[in-house]
Amino acid sequence: MSRAAHICVPPVTGVIFDIHSTLIDQGNASHWLDAALLRSPTPLAADERAALESFLDLIWEGARISDPESTRDLSFAAHERVFHELLAAGPGIDPVLGAALYGVMLDVWHAYEDTVPTLEALQELGVKVCLLSNAGVPIRTVLDREGLTPLINGVVLSCEVGLVKPDIRIFQTALDAIACPANEALMVGDSGRDDSGGTALGIRTLILPRTNGPVHGLGAVVSLVRPCH
Repeated sequence: MSRAAHICVPPVTGVIFDIHSTLIDQGNASHWLDAALLRSPTPLAADERAALESFLDLIWEGARISDPESTRDLSFAAHERVFHELLAAGPGIDPVLGAALYGVMLDVWHAYEDTVPTLEALQELGVKVCLLSNAGVPIRTVLDREGLTPLINGVVLSCEVGLVKPDIRIFQTALDAIACPANEALMVGDSGRDDSGGTALGIRTLILPRTNGPVHGLGAVVSLVRPCH
């Protein structure tokens, strides 16, 4: 065996997770629309419904284009405003239905099936966990509902600290929240642009693009943090 095979990088003692599309699935667009229609019944032809579902499924990808600086994630009001601007520029639906869609949005956000097992495994390994999110919504309510809050050591939200990823300062804030050196941290997210900002600090980074389905592949994180022998 070569000498290089025995070289071990510093252990991972802290993991920083993005939230949306990393630990929390935004849900099925059809279920989201159904929930909104229960609150605000609105006639929709089959083709209108299909077009709206397709739009809603990718609405936050669209936000990255229309709002590249993520100003929507600095306040609840800005987030809601950008949402309605996207709807107006896209399918142009009845504003009452648009309000209903926004009102039930977080109701259909749920943790991936491998989220809690992954966080529990990290807890058992003694690895600290911080959640770091560009979030302009009351995401803490989702964390509580999904049982994630007891499994984490810190939460850093853009709307609370006035910074958005990929700003290097918000990554430093996350490191400070769990007292973890950059070279012992692992960042896990779904966006190559937003979630790689910490590499300038020396944070190792794993990108898991959004998946369609109940499992997101978070088991890979546990494999990466186990100490080498």
